[in-house]
Amino acid sequence: MHALPEFELRRPANLAEAAAMLGSEPATRLVAGGTDLLPNLRRGLERPRVLVDLSGLPGFDAVDDEPDGGATLGAGLTLAAIASDATIASRWPALADAARAAAAPGHRSAATLGGNLCQDTRCVFYNQSEWWRASNDYCLKRGGTVCHVAPQGERCHAAFSGDLAPVLLALGAHVELQSTRGERWLPLAQLYRDDGAAHLALESGELLARVRLPAVAPGRVCAYRKARVRGGIDFPLAAVAVALKLEGDCIASLAVALSGTNSHPLLLAGTDELAGLAVDDALVARVGKLVAKQVSPMRSTVTPSNYRRQVASAMTQRLLRELAGA
Repeated sequence: MHALPEFELRRPANLAEAAAMLGSEPATRLVAGGTDLLPNLRRGLERPRVLVDLSGLPGFDAVDDEPDGGATLGAGLTLAAIASDATIASRWPALADAARAAAAPGHRSAATLGGNLCQDTRCVFYNQSEWWRASNDYCLKRGGTVCHVAPQGERCHAAFSGDLAPVLLALGAHVELQSTRGERWLPLAQLYRDDGAAHLALESGELLARVRLPAVAPGRVCAYRKARVRGGIDFPLAAVAVALKLEGDCIASLAVALSGTNSHPLLLAGTDELAGLAVDDALVARVGKLVAKQVSPMRSTVTPSNYRRQVASAMTQRLLRELAGA
């Protein structure tokens, strides 16, 4: 890695001022914890002229209760704070577990909720030094014209590897986006698109401000699991969150979301059709097939793609059995 490139650091007094700074120049980036951005700067992947520091914004890390029993989380909330917050642990323990599973303690003390949701996609052909990428003719995501993962295709297959998005998708979270044009709320799934080179659907000059978690539905349980090369630090090769509610032995609602396999966090389609069915071996196998069909791991990590597909399916089936048994 190289030394950081030169840039101008600006510190806004509030979110409105931050949005104005972000929209003022095209080569402007936001930084809070910096655990994703700074390594990219040192690798020469990005060279912004201006960095807007969000770390000192008042209220940007707040956890606010909603009258209906839900909560709103500021995008500046650190992963360490999410992992240790009593409200989150009691109502949405899977989110606390996902935060604890991310990276290492030093990273979690700086990394933020917003940064984890908006982190860059990753690929072994992209997350390399400048000289390595230059010697390999760069790639479609940055500087080149060919995706080395799928040379015959026309899109980038870098994978999204955030830990928090699957849990928040399974729980039905919404996000608030702010810009100089105002604010808007949208379901978390609409923040993403299936393109490894441009996976965020943020408009120009728009930033993620808050995340809203709905109230816990009575009887619903949720859990998160991830597979990685090492037991700590690593990004997920595949990760899954399952939210399940039973009525008797039958499914009342089921949501499954995955990370590490696609260019965006994937909310599994087809689970609504399982309502009213018992959680038996046949249903568990059916869910596993849904996962295997919809995930699309590519050669973007050092681990074979088909292995990651099988792991995603197997983890989902095990987690579904565990929650149904609990």
